[in-house]
Amino acid sequence: MGQKPRILIVTPEVTYLPEDMGEQSHYSAKAGGLADVSAALISALFDLGCDVHVALPDYRSIFDGYMTKKRSWKLEKIRKRLDEERIHLAADRAFYYLDTVYSGYSDKDLKVSLAFQREVINNIILRVEPDIIHCNDWMTGLIPAMARQLEIPCLFTIHNIHTMTSTMAEIEDRGIDAASFWKQLFFKKPPYNYEESRDWNRVDFLTSGVFAAHYVNTVSPTFLTEIVEGRHPFVEKCLKDELSNKYYAGCAAGILNAPEPEFNPAVDDLIRYNYGPKNHRKQKAKNKTCIQKILDIEVDENAVMFFWPSRLDPVQKGCQLLARIMYDIVSQYWDAKLQIVSVASGEYQKHFHDIVRFHGLGNRIAICGFNEGLSHQAFAASDFLFMPSAFEPCGLPQMVGGIYGTLPIVYNTGGLHDTVRQLDHGNNTGNGFLFNVHDATGFKWAIDRAMDFHFLEEDIKEVQINRIMIESVLEFNHTQCAQEYINLYGKMLKRPFLV
Repeated sequence: MGQKPRILIVTPEVTYLPEDMGEQSHYSAKAGGLADVSAALISALFDLGCDVHVALPDYRSIFDGYMTKKRSWKLEKIRKRLDEERIHLAADRAFYYLDTVYSGYSDKDLKVSLAFQREVINNIILRVEPDIIHCNDWMTGLIPAMARQLEIPCLFTIHNIHTMTSTMAEIEDRGIDAASFWKQLFFKKPPYNYEESRDWNRVDFLTSGVFAAHYVNTVSPTFLTEIVEGRHPFVEKCLKDELSNKYYAGCAAGILNAPEPEFNPAVDDLIRYNYGPKNHRKQKAKNKTCIQKILDIEVDENAVMFFWPSRLDPVQKGCQLLARIMYDIVSQYWDAKLQIVSVASGEYQKHFHDIVRFHGLGNRIAICGFNEGLSHQAFAASDFLFMPSAFEPCGLPQMVGGIYGTLPIVYNTGGLHDTVRQLDHGNNTGNGFLFNVHDATGFKWAIDRAMDFHFLEEDIKEVQINRIMIESVLEFNHTQCAQEYINLYGKMLKRPFLV
C-alpha cells in the first residue's frame, strides 16, 4: 500500500495481542469468536509490519483474572518491550469490574457499549489520528458515523447478527455528541429532523455501522450473499437492505476468518501428544486413549470418536439434530465402538445428559462443559467433528478440525460452505462431509458417509488425512486473512468517498 497507513482496530473483545506491542499484550477479554479473530488479525497485521493500533475497553477485573489464570503457559512468552502508544484502553467504571464481556442484560451491555464508544470517539481517535478505522460488531456501531463525519475511511466487520438500540437522548447522556453526526445513523423510523427524533426514535447500532461505514465485510463470502438474497429470516429487513446497498455498490466483501496459530497439533502445548501429517495415525491414537481415560469412557484406540466443539445453542448450532439421532448412531455403530465427546456449554447440555443417562451410554458418550485444554485434546483425539449449524457467519472449528486431522461433518451453509468440500478419496479431493437438508435425516446421512470413510483401509485413510492436514494449514492461516484485509484497506484509501 505504499507508505504505511495507520490502522485503528476497535474491538470489544480480544484474546491476546502481539508480544512486541507492549507489556499490555497479556490482556484477554473473550465472549466468543470475535475475540480470537481480533487477536489473530491484529497479530498478523503487526507481523506484516503494519502501523496497527488497538482500542478496547479497560476490563480491569477480566484482565487481572487472565493474568492469574494464564501466566503459567502463555505469559512467559511475552517479551516486555513497552510500546504504550499502540494499545489504547478506554477507561470507564462501566467495565472496570465486569467478570465477563457481556452481562446478558441489555441495559448493562448498552451502558458498556456507550462508555466504550464515547472514549473512542472523544479521545482515542483524536489521539491516534488513524488513516483507517476498523470497527467490529454492534458494540462499535456508532463509530462509523463519526468516522464519516471526520472523513476517515471506516471498515465495519459483522461477526454476529446481533444488535442493540438506543435513543439519541440516551447516547448524548452518556457523553457522545450524536447531534454532530445524527444524519449518518440508522433509525428504526425515518427521522423528520433531529429535535423530533431525539427522545423516541431508536438508533439501531449494527445497521448504523453498515449504513455509515465506507466498506462492510462479513466473515465469509457465502454468508454475505445469503443475507443479500434473503435466505435467513432472522436477519431484519433493515440490515438486509443496508447490506444489500453496500453489496451492489461494490462496498461489501466476505473475508474468511482463520483459527489462531496455536491451533496446530505440532506445537499445541495443551495436547498430550504432539503430531503432524506424517505421524498423525499413531499419535492421534495415543491422544484418544488419553482423553478416554480422562473422561472415563471405554478405552480403545480403535474406537471411532466424534467431537462436538461448539456451544450448545439449538437456534444456531443444530445440537437438537444430534439429540434426535444420538442413540441411533451409537446403536447402529456399536460394534465399531462409536464414541461421542462434547466439550461445550449451553442450554442443550442438559438434554444430552438426559439422553446418556436414560439409555445408559456413559461408557460411550461424555458430555462436558467447555474447557479450553480439554477442547484442544478432543480435537487431537477425535476422528470426526460435528458442526450442523443452521447458519454460520464463518465458523472456526471446522477449520481447526482439518488442521488436526479431525474431519468435519457440516451443514452446507455460510462459512461452512466456503471451507468444507465433500471428501472424495478416489480423486484426492475434499476435506469433510456436507449435507444439504437441515434435519436429522440429512445429518444422519452425512454421518453415514463419514463412517463409510472410517471403514476404508487404514492406508487409504492415512493418505487422505495427511493431505487434508497439509492443505488445511496452508489454506486456513492468518497471514492470508490479514493480506485480504490489507488489500481492502488499500482499496478504501484509493477510493474517493462522498461524505
